Amino acid sequence: MEMRIISDYTPSKIKKFILVLIIFTFCFSTRSQDFTINIHLRGVYESKISLLPLSGPNVLKTVLTVEGVKNGDTATLKFPEENFPGEFVLRFDYKENPASTPYPSEKRIIVNDQDLELWVHPVFCNNTDSTWFQEDERENTAFINFSRENARQKQMIGLLQNFLLGYDDPNSTFYTNGIAEYEKRRLASNQWINDQIRQYKTLFVSNMFGFQHIPAIDWKGSEADRKQSLRDNYFEGMDGYVNLYGELATTTALRDSLFTLAGKNAIEKAKNGDPLVSGWMVDYFFRGYESFNIQAGIKMLEPYLDDPDCLTTKRQEINRRLEGIKSRVKGSPAPDIVMQDSDNNPFILSSYQGGKNNILILFWSADCVHCKETTDKLYRWYQDPVA
Repeated sequence: MEMRIISDYTPSKIKKFILVLIIFTFCFSTRSQDFTINIHLRGVYESKISLLPLSGPNVLKTVLTVEGVKNGDTATLKFPEENFPGEFVLRFDYKENPASTPYPSEKRIIVNDQDLELWVHPVFCNNTDSTWFQEDERENTAFINFSRENARQKQMIGLLQNFLLGYDDPNSTFYTNGIAEYEKRRLASNQWINDQIRQYKTLFVSNMFGFQHIPAIDWKGSEADRKQSLRDNYFEGMDGYVNLYGELATTTALRDSLFTLAGKNAIEKAKNGDPLVSGWMVDYFFRGYESFNIQAGIKMLEPYLDDPDCLTTKRQEINRRLEGIKSRVKGSPAPDIVMQDSDNNPFILSSYQGGKNNILILFWSADCVHCKETTDKLYRWYQDPVA
């Protein structure tokens, strides 16, 4: 996993990223071949197997289900044409014995242009020692191998990055040697990624590899300067990222699927940094998906929009209001309110001279049933306060 430290919400490069989404054009063709996966169940008494696409019109919805698959049985699932190339979730609701309660497990798989054979132990479905594809499987094998080596390299580079960000003597020989070692490993890692992209250029997953490039950072100056350089370069490798996905699009449905996948991967990467950055990323993709009416993308964003740790514009406003509520205790001054009255004249609460000791302010909505009931009661009281 790549280690990043972000303290602000000002990445400038991401604007190019979304611009590609807006100006992208594509051609159309049809794809008639169907692909299947044969799932060989092992290690449990039985399981229900479900397939959920992570993009397309049915994102995160179950599109296929096979019930009662027994240990040693093989279940065959046909992938929906509109969802490949793409990523899917295989969900297993398994029983370890006839009397046990079903327990869920999930495995993500990538599908492109190859039928798949998967031997799976649901309890250990993400352990390559217990669950594996056929020997000639390409997409998932390449992605697993790439991810394993990339994580190993990023772990060492992340340690150097944290050292260079926080070290208190940037003029020392020790620090200078640290910069040299970081740069050597950064360049070697980027070269390795480029080699992987060339080696697997015919695979769909190779489009994800470039997203792991490590940008150059200016390690000179104060700690604040170093962090600012990291912020400025955080999304350096992402400018053409959406375009890499877009080049694969041959239909509108596939375009929506690929752009949804691009957004998900971008947001997941941004989550390694500051919540403000990932929130800004979600806001940007939300506007892009709305502009193109990509409903699958909007659906994909829902968990991030509801995540309290993802500081989208909506979440920041909620947090601001919650903090404001904490300071409103009995006896404290009410916040001033500036608005227009029913005659469109300006109304300022602090300047109101009504000759009364108390003012009641009711916040309500026209489509709120109990709000209407309250206003009806208050209106009668307003007309005849004595009664």
